[in-house]
Amino acid sequence: MNALVQEIQSSLLSLVGSAIQVIPALIFAIIVLLITRFLSKFIRQFLQSTAPRFVRSKSLQVLLIHTGYVLTWVGGVIIACVIAFPDLRLGDIIGLLGLSSVAIGFAFQDIFKNFLAGILLLLQEPFQIGDQIVVDDYEGTIENISIRSTQMLTYHGERVVIPNSILFTSPVQVKTAESHRRTDLAIGVDYNTPLPMAVETLLNATKTVEGVLSEPEVEVDVVGFGDSSIDLMIRYWTFPERKQVRRVTTQVMIALKQACDEADINIPYPIRTLYFFNQERYNDHYPAAANSQTN
Repeated sequence: MNALVQEIQSSLLSLVGSAIQVIPALIFAIIVLLITRFLSKFIRQFLQSTAPRFVRSKSLQVLLIHTGYVLTWVGGVIIACVIAFPDLRLGDIIGLLGLSSVAIGFAFQDIFKNFLAGILLLLQEPFQIGDQIVVDDYEGTIENISIRSTQMLTYHGERVVIPNSILFTSPVQVKTAESHRRTDLAIGVDYNTPLPMAVETLLNATKTVEGVLSEPEVEVDVVGFGDSSIDLMIRYWTFPERKQVRRVTTQVMIALKQACDEADINIPYPIRTLYFFNQERYNDHYPAAANSQTN
């Protein structure tokens, strides 16, 4: 019995001694993590202030800041593990990371998919911060592009957070990708209107509107014969922002209406022509001979 008690005491003493030996390493590891936290914030702030001097693209600036922040934490965690567990070698850490990455990859595949898509979006730059885009049922201005998601501010003032995997795999219409944007505005004129005069009147009226670009030139085309009017299409170019397009469209419509009034060009309402006939005369129940005699 005494031998068993002594063995237990010796085991406890060895465990306590091992714990006492590990405590300084754990303290140093915690200190390293605290230093890593401070250093990662410093590096992020440093990159935020210096990245615009060397990189013009805002997307690449975001990628550089996030990469520096993540690498700082990865380095700090590895150093803390080596200090806390001296017998743990770098090869063991790499092997552990390799095995754990497979399990984590299956468990968090959606997160990693968004993460990889975010990196590719920041590198390829199909759109940038401040661009106006349309994706699925959402349209608005890009506010921020992060590693996991992209924030969009809609024209109604609502913020939408879109996972980067959706942006990477879905068709995205970038409204502000070019320096100018075309608007097609339809209008109809009366069938009695001389078309060359109507085309010239509409063309001159559109050119005088502030906000309509001179290059590319304004175009007015006759596109078809409608039910109650001859249909024309005015094509003009403006700056690509939605606010500019909307305001210029309003001014163009006002100018076209005034020009048509001054030139006595009628913009007709929908018209239907009704024909009245003698139903008894054209009744199918009457014999053909009787119809021919009545004619």
